[in-house]
Amino acid sequence: MIAQLKTWAKQLKKQVFVLYFAYKDVRTPWYAKLFAICIVAYAFSPIDLIPDFIPILGYLDDVILVPLGVLLALKLMPDAVLADARGKAEERMKGGKPKNWLVGGLIILIWIAAVTGLLMVFVNR
Repeated sequence: MIAQLKTWAKQLKKQVFVLYFAYKDVRTPWYAKLFAICIVAYAFSPIDLIPDFIPILGYLDDVILVPLGVLLALKLMPDAVLADARGKAEERMKGGKPKNWLVGGLIILIWIAAVTGLLMVFVNR
């Protein structure tokens, strides 16, 4: 079972790289680019929207949201674009996963705003 999970995770990582190259292709429709950019940025972000230390919900985005987003984004892409992107993804996977610190910083700002909002609500009571 562990081997199957590792294989699944590797395939998911490859599909994210496919999306990364597919959204850069000029043949990709704008709506597919926009959705793919969001999925790729979140997948490459070093910080999760829901931190992993939160029981059950922490892994929800990694196990359900990212794979569903990848699946939908791949369905939006033209077949010719996907074929080219798969070849590029094979090469890129040899170099490891890039980090998207911009999205990571945005997620940190969302958490700071949420905590600040909660503190303001409870302090003003």
